Amino acid sequence: MIRSGLLGRSILASRSPELHEKEAAAQGLDLSYELFDFTDRGWPDEDLAAVMDKLVAEGFSGFNVTYPFKQAVVPLLDELDESALAVGAVNTVAVRAGRLIGYNTDMAGFRGSFGDGLPGAATGRVVQLGAGGAGAAVASALLSLGVGRLDLIDVDAGRASGLAADLAGRFPGCDIRSGTLADVDTANADGIVNATPIGMNGKPGMPLDEARVLPRHWVADVIYFPPETELLRIAREKGCATMNGVGMVVGQAARAFEIITGCKADSERMAATLL
Repeated sequence: MIRSGLLGRSILASRSPELHEKEAAAQGLDLSYELFDFTDRGWPDEDLAAVMDKLVAEGFSGFNVTYPFKQAVVPLLDELDESALAVGAVNTVAVRAGRLIGYNTDMAGFRGSFGDGLPGAATGRVVQLGAGGAGAAVASALLSLGVGRLDLIDVDAGRASGLAADLAGRFPGCDIRSGTLADVDTANADGIVNATPIGMNGKPGMPLDEARVLPRHWVADVIYFPPETELLRIAREKGCATMNGVGMVVGQAARAFEIITGCKADSERMAATLL
């Protein structure tokens, strides 16, 4: 039995168990995927290390990590893969002989989905909402795709400026700016990306004022459940090209499945399961 799972908050509606278990079954693997929802179980964030120790002791092969632990998990690991070092956040942890090795599959997942979901999208200037763990991966992907100017907006000004400084070191010559929602200016932006949890099940609403979304923008959201957030609905009604988080979640899940099981996943089959 291969045991894996997901650690995070407000994740009971996650489709990850179905994605991983059905892909395993299609390959003849005996795999279970459990949800460890800190909110539902009444666990404080400080229990993260203890929960991880418990999973290792129980023989888990690995697990995924989501909001709000993608950065908090980093110092608790024994080793970081190049993907995690590049992003500074972890969403997949493999257990190897008791050692915890962190990976980031979000960056590749977003990069691949962007090309498929918004082909030919202008990337002169992009406004990104959210500078947490998912935001670090998305920002890295956008800069690797050649975005000319990236505005990082977060409710925590220090978190936004910290990520901007980190990215500036890894993408020299790129125009990376930071600010809070009070500073956001989308007038001359080509696109808007939501990398915050606002809009997902359990956190309804808009990550910015809808007046900031203009018909000329393309709008991407990393959230996949629901597949159309309020942000995407309003953007679509205004005539914007939109992209939800389905492609990203399938891309990252396929790579995570491979890391945890050692078997390559069929991305098209996983996408069919999700849809």
